[in-house]
Amino acid sequence: MTLFARFTLAAFFMAIAPIAMAQGAQVAFGNTQQDSSLPVEVTADNLNVNQSDGTAVFTGNVLIGQGEMRLSAPRVLVVYKDDQSGIEELRASGGVTLVSGEDAAEAATADYNVDTGVIEMQGDVLLVQGINALTGDRMFVDTRAGTAQVSGRVKTILQPGGEN
Repeated sequence: MTLFARFTLAAFFMAIAPIAMAQGAQVAFGNTQQDSSLPVEVTADNLNVNQSDGTAVFTGNVLIGQGEMRLSAPRVLVVYKDDQSGIEELRASGGVTLVSGEDAAEAATADYNVDTGVIEMQGDVLLVQGINALTGDRMFVDTRAGTAQVSGRVKTILQPGGEN
């Protein structure tokens, strides 16, 4: 092996070591910033409303849309604000898919705080962006900034550049 090849190989491994061993990684998410004040559209097979605790449970093929963002799950709990003036939080479970622009993420659960615009996805998180994929235990998506933070045994495979 030539000296140049050894140097290149060593530089490559030194460059990716922090990424491969990282406990967290910040990435862009979605192609635009999301306005969390936009209306939330929900489609589902079933709805159960509990007036006493201010919640509603949508079940069966639940699809939530807000602006360019789409979230799907078998079950979504909607928690309304104390004064019933709007939605405080959406809690999706049973296997969740979140899509914004060309980016898609999957996890076991997702909690969306509508006021802050932050979505927390937990459990075997998979983020797919084009040909790139990133996995971790937890992901926080800031819909207003269009960014995501993945943490907990983050793993990715870096694709080498194509021909020039």
